[in-house]
Amino acid sequence: MARSRSTLTPEEDRLTIKVLGVPYDTHSSYLRGPALAPPVVRTALNNGSANWCTEDGRDFDPATGADWTDLGDLELPDDVHAATALIRSAAAKAIADGSKLLSIGGDHLVTWPLVQAMAERYADLTIVHFDAHPDLYDELDGDRYSHACPFARIMEEGKVGRLVQMGIRTMTPHQRKQADRFGVDVLEARDTEASVPALTGPVYVSIDIDVLDPAFAPGMSHFEPGGWSTRQLLVALAQVSAQGVEVVGADLVEINPDRDVHGLTAMVAAKLFRELLGLMLPRSIG
Repeated sequence: MARSRSTLTPEEDRLTIKVLGVPYDTHSSYLRGPALAPPVVRTALNNGSANWCTEDGRDFDPATGADWTDLGDLELPDDVHAATALIRSAAAKAIADGSKLLSIGGDHLVTWPLVQAMAERYADLTIVHFDAHPDLYDELDGDRYSHACPFARIMEEGKVGRLVQMGIRTMTPHQRKQADRFGVDVLEARDTEASVPALTGPVYVSIDIDVLDPAFAPGMSHFEPGGWSTRQLLVALAQVSAQGVEVVGADLVEINPDRDVHGLTAMVAAKLFRELLGLMLPRSIG
């Protein structure tokens, strides 16, 4: 179960969340744009329209000494091998002291090197993946590094214990075979009664903004009608929290500012950012 500050060891009590911008979208299959997201999400967090509190009342305002640190954005080349190596190295460095990592993409390819770093530190990692798409293609249009392929790359390496996918509504026959091959737990959006299954930690959460219906988040590259509401996603995150598993890392990806309307998606992302901070830090009591 999640522990209060009073029950943490002195070493654990010093740990924090580190925030990393990962502006990479070179292998997006349809539209570029997610690489622009990290500074846009930061602007939404600080624009004065909303406060820094989570829905359970915790305040993550950096002005009041909240327990997280922003590492800024990586500078990444277009070359996928060089870029993923830099992402993996930066993530490994960020978590080397036991801190947790919250990353802002970028497209979904960035999850692969982020999880590689996590899996080196945490054995039997469980990934909880929220998305319209399973991103399990072995390759898309001849590209094994497409943002449609990261979970195939992750699972074929055999260093992750479990992959749970929720909100899926574009499962192709090939990807269904891939899900069977890798033993993925897929809960599709059409199953409106589905809830987060029982989890064991450590857990990594990956949110593709297009798990939401485009009516709630138009700033996405791939409009997939029939998606979740923002409230459904928040409920699912609360279900993860209620299980008391340790969430050691998370990412928020595929926000495309070029397609946003009145900054709506940026504000949704800011809301999710705060809730992910709350999900990853132990709760204080009293």
